Amino acid sequence: MSGHSKWATIKHKKGKEDARRGKLFTKFIREIITAARIGGGNIDTNPRLRAAVTAAKQENMPKTNIENAIKKGTGELEGEIYEELMYEGYGPGGVAVLVQVMTDNKNRSAAEIRHIFSRFGGNLGEAGCVGWMFKQKGQFLVPDDIIAEDRLLELSMDFDVEDVSHDEDGRMFEVLVPPQAFETVKGAYDKAGVKYTYAEVTLVPQTYVPLKGREAEQMIKLMETLDDHDDVQKVYANFDISEKDMETLQE
Repeated sequence: MSGHSKWATIKHKKGKEDARRGKLFTKFIREIITAARIGGGNIDTNPRLRAAVTAAKQENMPKTNIENAIKKGTGELEGEIYEELMYEGYGPGGVAVLVQVMTDNKNRSAAEIRHIFSRFGGNLGEAGCVGWMFKQKGQFLVPDDIIAEDRLLELSMDFDVEDVSHDEDGRMFEVLVPPQAFETVKGAYDKAGVKYTYAEVTLVPQTYVPLKGREAEQMIKLMETLDDHDDVQKVYANFDISEKDMETLQE
């Protein structure tokens, strides 16, 4: 399994801590406001809003916060207007990095993101420099101790599942589906009681850059620092670090 997927697992593990610091709630509120502004406040007819609300609820975000964010997006309450941006650049070892940003001050965000890249051995690039290396996919991470591989394959075979792989070190199954099939597959997994630790329409790299030692350490610090920035919604990268090194770097 790629470093991209391992990073999703790390984010899941540290999510509760982030929520206590208010980092996740800030990101959820911005996404809900923007989703409601673009597609309306009805989660039944607005898939992006539905996904944002579901993610917020999974992290125990208060119902009032969610409702107020939706109202800000639809204009029922006064709220901020955020601009969506995608920054592209390179991390240590030439790793391709995409940073999805939602901000009310583009100049401030650009300067701060550029500084983070340079601080950890990377550099911000021009638009289009690495985006072509990623494809949009629906991605699920399922612990292998809660379902047998045969059963997971059986549940997946009726849908347009592109790949089911197993990371023995991380003890996870990774399931990739076309983005348009994500909601259907997720519904099928939910109905069957499949407990996944991560489920999202995301950007998956087509090739990977192996890292170790100092470069691996810098890469993890770059990812963590970008993730912790209030304006950053998502970070995608094509690094690959061994499970052993990942565990060492997270100690």
